Amino acid sequence: MNSEHRPSPHAVYTVSELNRRIKTILESAFPFVWVTGEISNLRIPVSGHVYFTLKDRQNQINAVIFKGQARHLAFEPEDGLAILGMGRLTVYEPRGTYQIIIEFMEPRGVGHLQLAFEQLKRQLADEGLFDDKHKQQPPALPTKIHVITSPTGAVVFDIQRIVARRFANMPMVVIPTAVQGPYAVKEIVAGIELLNQQPDAQIAILARGGGSLEDLQAFNDEAVARAIYDSKVPLVSAIGHETDFTISDFVADLRAPTPSAAAEMIVPQKKALSESIIKLSRKLDLATRSIINRKRRNLENFRDRLQDPRRRIYDGRLHLDDLTQRLSTSLHRLIRERRRELSLIASRLVQNPWHDRVKTHKRELEQIDYSLLYLFNYNIKSKKWMLQDAASRLNALSPLAVLKRGYSITRSWPQKTIIRQAGQVKLQQPLKITLASGSLRCRVEGKERDGEENL
Repeated sequence: MNSEHRPSPHAVYTVSELNRRIKTILESAFPFVWVTGEISNLRIPVSGHVYFTLKDRQNQINAVIFKGQARHLAFEPEDGLAILGMGRLTVYEPRGTYQIIIEFMEPRGVGHLQLAFEQLKRQLADEGLFDDKHKQQPPALPTKIHVITSPTGAVVFDIQRIVARRFANMPMVVIPTAVQGPYAVKEIVAGIELLNQQPDAQIAILARGGGSLEDLQAFNDEAVARAIYDSKVPLVSAIGHETDFTISDFVADLRAPTPSAAAEMIVPQKKALSESIIKLSRKLDLATRSIINRKRRNLENFRDRLQDPRRRIYDGRLHLDDLTQRLSTSLHRLIRERRRELSLIASRLVQNPWHDRVKTHKRELEQIDYSLLYLFNYNIKSKKWMLQDAASRLNALSPLAVLKRGYSITRSWPQKTIIRQAGQVKLQQPLKITLASGSLRCRVEGKERDGEENL
């Protein structure tokens, strides 16, 4: 230990002074240090700083990555991930704990680019960007091909050669972009946006030749993936060789193993189309001729079965005259029958004058009405007498009438049992006596039997 940091044997420090001296010694002894371990207890508060514990099998140390350095990480830190980091040791004085402030960090075992690729792939898959329901179908015969790629690479010439061989006069438009380097992501995104501004754009190939994972990194960027997903023009991803896979391959509407294969997928062979058109034309001609012949035969058959219209009109007139004659005859007969019936009814009315019959029935009705009213009144009076008699007898039997004559009803309380004999009660037993008007509550002071007091 240097003499300047050696504590005096008789010095007395406050806690703050001691923590400050320890911090100075620790930061001086370990200005920068490489450390490896496993992340645990990861948390990222609203400040954006990344706090976690770095541990091995036996020990652990607190670690932090400030927001500025965390933005430049090529992967997302997560619990259980083994990392290699470089930072500086320091002491958090208010708590007296020491920690390492990480300035640089990368995964151990798995490269950071591969880890970033897997994390982004999992994130976009969870959001549904890879779902088939979002994939657009390419046109069967596009009128123009757009290619988003570097204009100086061999990819353009490979695609152009395939297009010219399969469909000689197919127009091809190249949207130039960088496919590698620090500006590649922005240029690819701008190229896709420019593609969607073209009114005649039907389909496009996003292409690049083979390379390492670092070379293909622009096509593993989230911004490029979302631009492909938002494109209204179908996109074919043709990145690298057949064994290379990028995030763009999963988001695109179609994935081709190579740029040349992409051209073969979306551009049909003109010769094959011509031959197919000739075959279809012949089939259409044969089918048309067959339909015309069948219709002609049907027409001839109908013509043979169709009668002369004038003959049908003549027959119709004869039938109409016959129906008219029959209708006239029927009407005259019906009128004659109704006249005979009317004459018969008129003669019967003359023989039986209706005025006399009406008077007779009126007198009968008045007599019936008088008899009915008399019987009704008599029945009401009879029922009233019966009701009064029943009410009188019922009133005579009513307990209330008995009470009005001075009698009362005695019940035990609170059982409400009617007392008929003195033996049913005990001395001091509460009773309730019901009178004609109101009731009394009392207690038994004494009992008498046959005029004799029995206490």
